[in-house]
Amino acid sequence: MAQSVTPLQRLKFNNVALKKLPLDSSLEPGSRTVTGACFSRVQPQPLLKPTFVAVSEPALALLGLNTDDVLRDRHGAEYLSGSRVIPGSEPAAHCYCGHQFGHFAGQLGDGAVCYLGEVEVEAGAEQSSNPISTSPCGRWEIQVKGAGLTPYSRQSDGRKVLRSSIREFLCSEAMFALGIPTTRAGSLVTSDLYVQRDVFYSGNPRPERCSVVLRIAPTFIRFGSFEIFHPVDDFTGRHGPSVGRTDIRAQLLDYVIETFYPEIQRRHLDRQERNASFFREVTMRTAKLVALWQSVGFCHGVLNTDNMSILGLTIDYGPFAFMDRFDPEFVSNASDKKGRYSYEAQPYVCRWNLARLAEALGAELQSAKAGAILDEFMTIYQDCYLAIMRRKLGLLRQQEPEDVQLVADLLKTMHITGADFTNTFRLLSAVSCPAGEQKDRDRTDSVVELIMEQCASLEELKHVARKTRQENCELEMILSMAETNPGMFNMVANQPEVAKQLEKIGRLKELLVISEVELKIKQRDHWQRWVKQYRRRLAHECDKVSDPAAVEKERVRSMNATNPAVVLRNYIAQNAIEAAERGDFSEVQQLLKVLENPYSVSPDLERPVWSAGSESDQADGNSIKGQEVKENTKRKAAADTHQIPYNSKPPAWARTICVT
Repeated sequence: MAQSVTPLQRLKFNNVALKKLPLDSSLEPGSRTVTGACFSRVQPQPLLKPTFVAVSEPALALLGLNTDDVLRDRHGAEYLSGSRVIPGSEPAAHCYCGHQFGHFAGQLGDGAVCYLGEVEVEAGAEQSSNPISTSPCGRWEIQVKGAGLTPYSRQSDGRKVLRSSIREFLCSEAMFALGIPTTRAGSLVTSDLYVQRDVFYSGNPRPERCSVVLRIAPTFIRFGSFEIFHPVDDFTGRHGPSVGRTDIRAQLLDYVIETFYPEIQRRHLDRQERNASFFREVTMRTAKLVALWQSVGFCHGVLNTDNMSILGLTIDYGPFAFMDRFDPEFVSNASDKKGRYSYEAQPYVCRWNLARLAEALGAELQSAKAGAILDEFMTIYQDCYLAIMRRKLGLLRQQEPEDVQLVADLLKTMHITGADFTNTFRLLSAVSCPAGEQKDRDRTDSVVELIMEQCASLEELKHVARKTRQENCELEMILSMAETNPGMFNMVANQPEVAKQLEKIGRLKELLVISEVELKIKQRDHWQRWVKQYRRRLAHECDKVSDPAAVEKERVRSMNATNPAVVLRNYIAQNAIEAAERGDFSEVQQLLKVLENPYSVSPDLERPVWSAGSESDQADGNSIKGQEVKENTKRKAAADTHQIPYNSKPPAWARTICVT
């Protein structure tokens, strides 16, 4: 009796990219330079006993699938890990280059990613009016990340491990739920195939399970896709594999605009005008994207040009992090020793990357027009950022010039007191409009006490200050100069960067002599001053309104819909990783549910999570189906650990997590 065709086997593929762009058809094994092509055909390498860790129902819905369609398919884990070819798919790898940490790196490409094809969806199948849930071309490109060697694998094995795959899977869906443009993750599959990984490059590799994430987006074309035509670089001596092929560059540009920016294609008959309009739109999307990142404390970690989406999506989740304690110099990537991709640098790096895209477009984009558009970037970013910050503070009715200073003072207060970024913003909806002197004082004091619980202890602040001094060569140079050459020191002391370093020295000196009680008094004073400033501004929101209570209610509703109660903090992800590495996937699944509703305070959010180092009973099975872990045997805390809700201030051990 013939078996029925499954929903995965019925996916309707229309792989337009491979039809419209040059394709390298060679299946020659090993890494190699690929010239004159945007894609290369590949053959994914199967995993050993692939099994599902988790699936995302909302992401799969983009393809017209649901969870049962995937989990009930006996070949589901094979199909969605590249271990078995889905009918109609055409495995390929994308060729691109990139500037990495400011230097042109030559050919990079999909070293561990395999394009499977583009799934056509019927009108209405996406079932969403949300612009970040729709595809402009009516197709969704699907990829498997970690499916084995490609021509672009260089020295790697083309595999990804469970640890990094869990982070990418969860963060892709978390960012979508936060309302931030992003690529999506439909499923996470692991296996009994192991590879050796030296996590901290310390000479101590350990075996880790090969895992694969199903990634979904309208396209994964990036800034670096246009850099394959890059001429010989003056600094590195490298060049793109298709240097001089202006015909392919025009072909790629036409494909991108016609397919993903059809309104721009229709609006312009003149090619140069069309291309300038396209570049302006990419610039606007990138500026708005990084403003959204900053508003939730997200640090990407590796903002190279090959990690910048041509659609303005968050792409390629590696050593990312959401800030815990607010620090403008926060760096999520332990490999980024100079802080090139720090939190505060992200807008400037994005503009720099856009300039590299303009260069890559060459004669397709007039340099004068490109320069004028780039000059607009910071204004677009700042306007977007301020608009988001006003919503985060509930300033909905009026836009006042002092709002810029109010936001700056808030962030400065957060930094000085070491306040938790996410939780502090969430608490601000408890600040009310002025009502009466005594009542106002009581309300201010109660909110300040809640915020005080989110501030850093003296030990934490000392730890940060000492670590900064140990890792900061500039700081040591300034201290040495002050002692050995006072005249030179006085000449440079007023320069902004030097003044910044001197402020750090002063902060450390103060922390070394202050007591915990004195610190708390200072922190409370800082917050009382800012909350009073904020409440004066809130009073303007209620000026000349007939129903102040309704205005207040709407403000609180808006703030709680803008300030998340939970984000994917590193320690939360680490808990899920450690449980999964022991064979218990329930924490990944539970965490996914919580992250899908980041603005809600639900019982799931308050559910305690065992801190790292706890013991855990293994699940009965390795797949979602049949994995039932009883509550009374699920996890037992070790003597030195305690339960931590998802929305709590991070525990002390969270500081020790290192992501490279």
